[in-house]
Amino acid sequence: MHYTCMPSKTISLRLEAYERLRRARKHPGESFSDVVMRAGWAGEPMTAGDYLARVRERGPTYDTAGLDALEELKTGDQPAEDKWTRD
Repeated sequence: MHYTCMPSKTISLRLEAYERLRRARKHPGESFSDVVMRAGWAGEPMTAGDYLARVRERGPTYDTAGLDALEELKTGDQPAEDKWTRD
């Protein structure tokens, strides 16, 4: 029989945190490690792949008014100053 040894850490959680983690499982057999790895953390940058997955899961995240506001901001956008040219 072959066993794989996976490193692990024991942590302590308040009961409220444990229950929240338990409720976040997609199915009863999902490990808490999988739930934590799936979690999004504040300040963590979103990759293009993450964004695409979110759009496919939830649909577009911007409403028409939000897209119109972005388009308006883009019209006043100027290219960055070229730091390699000398005046």
